[in-house]
Amino acid sequence: MKLAHEKSMLAIALATCFVAEVQGYITVPFEDKFVNGEVAVDIEKVTYRLLLDTGSSNTWVGAGKPFTPGPNSKDTGKTVLVEYGSGSMSGKEFLDDVTLGSAIIQGQSIGVASSSKGFDGVDGVLGLGQTELTKGTVSGEDIIPTVTDNLFSQGTISENIASIAGGEICFGGVNPEKFKGDITYAPITSTSPASQFWGIDAAFTYGSSGTSLLASTAGIIDHSSTLTLLASGSYSDFLKLTGATQDQTTGLPVMDSCDELEPIFFQIGDVTFEVPVGLYRWPADQNSQIGGDANKCYLAVGDIGTPSGEGLDFTLGYNTMKHFTVVFDTGNQRVGIANAA
Repeated sequence: MKLAHEKSMLAIALATCFVAEVQGYITVPFEDKFVNGEVAVDIEKVTYRLLLDTGSSNTWVGAGKPFTPGPNSKDTGKTVLVEYGSGSMSGKEFLDDVTLGSAIIQGQSIGVASSSKGFDGVDGVLGLGQTELTKGTVSGEDIIPTVTDNLFSQGTISENIASIAGGEICFGGVNPEKFKGDITYAPITSTSPASQFWGIDAAFTYGSSGTSLLASTAGIIDHSSTLTLLASGSYSDFLKLTGATQDQTTGLPVMDSCDELEPIFFQIGDVTFEVPVGLYRWPADQNSQIGGDANKCYLAVGDIGTPSGEGLDFTLGYNTMKHFTVVFDTGNQRVGIANAA
């Protein structure tokens, strides 16, 4: 995402990437590896590994593997600049045919980086955020269509929707096998800057006592942020309630044991979702990868870095939301959440 909080330690790595077309939508399975999010994209018969990002909207290459123009490549003569919370890219904007599995997106706008920071280990970014986030990123253009926009406008999918659930990205709808119960939809919040992203209004409580962490307020859902982030005051309250302290090595809340922790709950409208301890603690078998103690309990919750009331009071990050079905509905300007099947 383009806000100045920590970009992810998350991981989604696409396994053998294929696309299955079913009833107007296509699905792309991925493998969760907890280190980065990588989507296999082919341009001019070259495969690039792109970071999956629902908090930004430009698609670009050139951070790792260089881009070599081919017969379908068109240099627009325009420049592109995208700034992220922990990195940036700048370069030229091209139009080219992009292959995602067996789906071909014709004339997709892609950035070709001449300079990039913060994207070691990947070739670029696949942006699945709100289209408005591309505003002002390409010289001489107002906004540019995202990958999802073009899949829809070219008739490959029947609805301008992308959903993420149970190890797959689904373009054009929601795979009914990936969720149970109903999908709860919330309109994009009117509060800025959350309204620029996949932003909704939600309230947060902790434990069976229902102790408030955040009254109903604006925040975002962002699979490119590993952590769930809370406004600074709410984060301090969370540390007190759990008994955790901020670990200087990892930057995460740490405690000797997770045994006494209770669930976090978030409420959208009149529907409450439970985040069990196992979904917001850092996986113990991943402690060493972040420089942590193998015998400690770390929590995948962080400080958003600003006080409540600044227009973005929470981020529901990947480590939590990968356990839910999340629907990003561009056509109806709403976000849907359901419990995973």
